[in-house]
Amino acid sequence: MQLHLVLNGEGPLQAQLYRELRQAMQDGRLQVGERMPPSRVLARELALSRQLVVVAYERLIAEGFLCARPGSGTFVARLPASEAVAILPAGVSPGPHWVMHPVWGNAPARRFNFAGGVTEREQLPWQAWRRCLNRAVRDQQAETLLYGEVQGDLRLRLGLVDYLGYSRGLPCSADQLLITQGAQQGLDLLARVRLAPGDCVAMEEPGYPPARAVFEAVGAKVIPVPVDEEGLCVDRIPDQARLVYVTPSHQFPLGMPMSLSRRLALLERARATEMLIVEDDYDGEFRFEGRPLEALKRLDHHQQVAYLGSFSKVLHASFRMGYIVMPGGLQAALLQAKSLTDSSSNDLTQRALGYLIEQGDFARHLKRMQRRYASRREKLLAALRGQSALTVLPQMAGLHIAVRTPPVRDLANALIKEDVTAMSLESLYMAEPAVPGVLLGFGALPDDTIEDGVSALTRALAR
Repeated sequence: MQLHLVLNGEGPLQAQLYRELRQAMQDGRLQVGERMPPSRVLARELALSRQLVVVAYERLIAEGFLCARPGSGTFVARLPASEAVAILPAGVSPGPHWVMHPVWGNAPARRFNFAGGVTEREQLPWQAWRRCLNRAVRDQQAETLLYGEVQGDLRLRLGLVDYLGYSRGLPCSADQLLITQGAQQGLDLLARVRLAPGDCVAMEEPGYPPARAVFEAVGAKVIPVPVDEEGLCVDRIPDQARLVYVTPSHQFPLGMPMSLSRRLALLERARATEMLIVEDDYDGEFRFEGRPLEALKRLDHHQQVAYLGSFSKVLHASFRMGYIVMPGGLQAALLQAKSLTDSSSNDLTQRALGYLIEQGDFARHLKRMQRRYASRREKLLAALRGQSALTVLPQMAGLHIAVRTPPVRDLANALIKEDVTAMSLESLYMAEPAVPGVLLGFGALPDDTIEDGVSALTRALAR
C-alpha cells in the first residue's frame, strides 16, 4: 500500500518515523488488521536505511500498536486503551438560519417491510436497460463535449414530453424541462432561486419532512396549513407566503386528491399574490380507482406552478433522476442554479433512460407494475378489513395506505419487537394535535408476507 508520511526534519529520523506511524494509526489512516509495508519496501520509498524502519517497527510492536506474525508480516493491532482517539472539538458551526433535521434515509428492512417510497429493484427491465446503457456508451465514445447539457439530455427531455402528455395529460416542451438528480434536488434548486432567509413557505399538514427541511435550510419560515377531504385548505394559506408546496394528485401522507374547486382557488390565490406553487407529483402514475386526475400544472395559465416529477417510484430511487417543468419566469435562474450546483446530471444514465422511453420499454414496464401493485394493494386492503382496531383512510392512488390506529405510547419500539418496518403518521406533523396511525407502503412488500405482516402490526399496536 501507499503510506504518506511527513518527515520534516524535526528530531532524529527514527523518532520522526515512529511518531508518524503512530499518528497514522491514531487518525485511522492505518486500520486495525492492515498489513504494514515490509521494512525493506518502506525504507526504499522513504529513502531511509532499513535499520531505522526496523527500530521504529520494533518500538511500535513493544507498545502494542503493531503485532508481528512470523511468515506473514507485521500488522496493525488494536490501539491500547490509553491511546483512544480523543473527541475533537466541534470547530466552526453552521450559519444562523440552518435548522437540523433527522436524515431521511432508508428504513431498515425488517421481516414485514411496509416502508414507504420504495419499489422492487428486481422487477426493473434489466435486459432492456442493459441494451440502452450499451447504446448510450457507444454514443459517448463519439461525443466531443466535456460535460453534458446543464438542462439535461435532449433525447430524454423529448421522451419526457411524450410521457407527460400521455400519462399525466400535461402538455409541455423540451425547453421547459430541467433534468435533476431526483425530486429532492429539484426542491433545493427551487428554494435557492425563490426564497430568502425569513420568507414564508406554506406546506400541507401533515406533509413531507424532506421538503420542509429544504425550505428551512435556506432560512425560510415554514407554516403548516391543514388539509381536509378536498385537500389543502387554500383559505388558510398565509398572505405573505412566497411559496406553497402541495401534493395534489395524492396528498402525502393521507392520500386524498385535491378537488377541482380547490385547485382553481389555489391557482387564483397564487396569481393574486405572486406566490409560487410547487406541485410534487411523486407517485401520480399509480392510480387504482376513479378517473385519472390531470396535473395541477395543466391548469396553470399564468406560469405560477413548478411541476416536480421523478423516476424513484416508476423505476427505482437509486436511479437518482427527476425533472422540473419550469415556470417561464424561473427558467434562467434555475438553469444557472443547476450549473452552479453540479453542472449537469449523469449524462450516460440520462441518455440510456431516453432510449428506454423512446423504445417503449419504459411504458411496458410501467403498465406491468401498475397491474402488479393493483393486485398487491387489494391483498393488503383485504387483510386490513379484518382488523377492527385499524381504520383505512380513503386512497385511490399511490404506493402506500394511511391507516388510523389507537394511540400507542412507543410505537417505534413496538414495531421493532414485532419485526415490522412502518412509518408513524404522527412523525409527519409539524404541530399538534397529530393523528395517530401508520403509513403502510407496499412497493417492496412480498405478497406472501401481507397477512402475517398485518397481524404483526396489530400485535405491535396491542403492546
